Amino acid sequence: MTITGQLLVATPTLLDPAFHRTVVFLVEHQPFGALGVVLNRPSETQVGDLLPGWEQRTSLPRVIFDGGPVETEGLIAVARQFADDVEGWREIAPGIALVDLGASPDPIPDDAGVVRIFGGYTGWSGEQLEMEIEEGAWWVLDADPLDVITDEPDQLWREVVGRQGGRLGLLRDHPDDPAMN
Repeated sequence: MTITGQLLVATPTLLDPAFHRTVVFLVEHQPFGALGVVLNRPSETQVGDLLPGWEQRTSLPRVIFDGGPVETEGLIAVARQFADDVEGWREIAPGIALVDLGASPDPIPDDAGVVRIFGGYTGWSGEQLEMEIEEGAWWVLDADPLDVITDEPDQLWREVVGRQGGRLGLLRDHPDDPAMN
C-alpha cells in the first residue's frame, strides 16, 4: 500500500528534535523507501535570494522551508495545483503537484501563492517508515492541498490534528511537556 500524497504527523511520543511536532508531506512512497518534506519548518532564507522570479508565486511566508535533514542544499517545490497541464508540474495527489524549478514560473499568476519551496527532504529506506508507523511515531492522515502552502506553518500540527475529530482531535492541545498539563 502506498501512502504517497498523505501526511505523516509526528505523534506526541516522537521527541526527536528533528521531527518533534512536524507535519511531513509524502512526495513518494515505494517498497524501496519514502521521501517527504517537512511542511512546518520555515527558515530565514528568502525565496527571492535563491530563486529570483519565484518569490511572487510562493505562499507566505516567502522563505525556503527546511524540508528535512537529507541533502539540505537541494531544493524541492510542492504546490497546490491551480490548473491542469502546467509545464513542469506533476500531480502527486489530488490538488497537489511537484514543480520543476528549472521550468519558468511564468504560467503561474503573480501573487498566486501556490508554491512552497523546501531545502532538503526527509527519507526512509525500505521498511523503515512502516516500522516507525507501527511503533507509534507517526499518524498517517489525509492531506488538504492547503496544508502544503499554509501561511501559518507554526499552527499546522495543531490544525491537522484538530480537524481529525474524536480522540485524536483532542490531542491538538497536548502540551509539549505533559508535566506542564
